[in-house]
Amino acid sequence: MLTLLSLLPLNLWDDFMRLLDAMMQPLYWAVSGVMVGFHWLLGFVFDPNWGGTWALSIVLLTVVIRTLLIPLFVRQINSARNMQMLQPKLKELNAKYGTDREKLGQETMKLYKEEGVNPMASCMPILLQMPIFIALFNVLNSVSRTVVPENATGYLPTVLGHFFQQDATLVTSLQKATLFGAHISQTFLPITTFGATQIVALVLIVLMTGVLFITQMQLMRKNMPPDAMTGPMAQQQKMMLYMFPAMYAVGGVNIPIGVLLYWLTTNTWNMGQQYILIHNNPAPGTPAYIDWEERMRARGKDPDEIAAKRRGATKRPVADPAKVARQSTATESGASGDAGVQRQVIQRQQPRKNPRAARKK
Repeated sequence: MLTLLSLLPLNLWDDFMRLLDAMMQPLYWAVSGVMVGFHWLLGFVFDPNWGGTWALSIVLLTVVIRTLLIPLFVRQINSARNMQMLQPKLKELNAKYGTDREKLGQETMKLYKEEGVNPMASCMPILLQMPIFIALFNVLNSVSRTVVPENATGYLPTVLGHFFQQDATLVTSLQKATLFGAHISQTFLPITTFGATQIVALVLIVLMTGVLFITQMQLMRKNMPPDAMTGPMAQQQKMMLYMFPAMYAVGGVNIPIGVLLYWLTTNTWNMGQQYILIHNNPAPGTPAYIDWEERMRARGKDPDEIAAKRRGATKRPVADPAKVARQSTATESGASGDAGVQRQVIQRQQPRKNPRAARKK
């Protein structure tokens, strides 16, 4: 009985892994299909066995994924911006209900609902990308570990991804593909001899973490109001500024160069996409918003009107005090003039008519 109980967690774990593998099969199929499809197209221009052809296939795979995620990315940026704009109100709630954690949580959720803010919206692009990242990692890892029989051209059951399984020549081509002398399917660790693979992997890790750091700095310095830089969300942002690059650096040494290339392309895409969004639609009250207002005025446009249209509201014109005073004076003068005319009309009397009997006398 004890033996069966001790084996039960292991069996459950095996069942869970089999279920997870079954769920990942469509992603393996999709990732391998897109990679092989781009490799086939690029093969008309470049040597199919050249490492650059496979590297470009991974970059184009990343572009396809990031293009599909653009709507979610916009929601992520807007959600993060709205959370930062709510910091003054969250501070007030914390000061008011700081000792009552239950009431604080209820009022916080109520505030989120009233303002239409979803704290989890900023996590959606990352959560959706993780399965794709895992699928690409597992596909490249299976390719690097598969021993292809000599002159094999057919089915390889140990490789993940339908399109790689069906063609052993593609697996061989990817295994031998090099980028600046480094094999795309290899990792920084383990190190037998410090060579091209380690150098290229190290360069990609440094570039990847550097781009991520710049992206976070760009968000904090340009698209956050001064008040939001002192709240708990700001502290989390500062923590993420250093934590995520450190995680990338530590984890990158065990990741294939092809996946590092995917990661670098994703981070570069994020940086460019965020720059465009902050440049054209910054958060109100931020340094980026002040710069945007100046650009709009230089083009002869009203930034308040543009912002109102984006919010889907009708802009209320800002009244000039001098103009209002003149209009008020004119209105009062007009009103008094009308009253005088009215009084004159009222005071004006018709000639008094004598009764007919008096005229006869």
